[in-house]
Amino acid sequence: MNGIIAVALATAQDHGAIEAGAHAYAARTGRYKPLSSWEIDREGYLVGTLEIPLQVGVVGGAVRVHPIAKIALKILGVKKASELAEIMAAVGLAQNLAALRALITEGIQRGHMKLHAKNLAMMAGATGELIDIIAEQMVQEGRIRFDYAKELVEKYRRRLS
Repeated sequence: MNGIIAVALATAQDHGAIEAGAHAYAARTGRYKPLSSWEIDREGYLVGTLEIPLQVGVVGGAVRVHPIAKIALKILGVKKASELAEIMAAVGLAQNLAALRALITEGIQRGHMKLHAKNLAMMAGATGELIDIIAEQMVQEGRIRFDYAKELVEKYRRRLS
């Protein structure tokens, strides 16, 4: 839902209704089930499917008056609500694939910690390839903190000078 809600917010859709509709649809059998499925077709291609009810609009409401929503819809090149729904579903499916990849490779938590470590390294003043070096060291040592990032930036800069 993260990808779908991001597009909904950008295009002034009722993201709360979209979220509620998706969860209700996932639980429609009495058990909460996935909205997406993945399989390998006969030619060996990975094929993803997402089945979700999406009530969206491109005329009227907030879309008509919100300037950013107008720009977002123009960038997307959609003229009909069905086109917007297809884009939202495609983004949701892509986000789902990324989440599945993270789960089977490094795990969501570790992936988030790597990203957090890079952000801390940049906030501490690291630039260029030093960002990755410092982030990797913090992750390896399990010390993902701003004060440690600053300490490492100073240490590497002293070495380079």
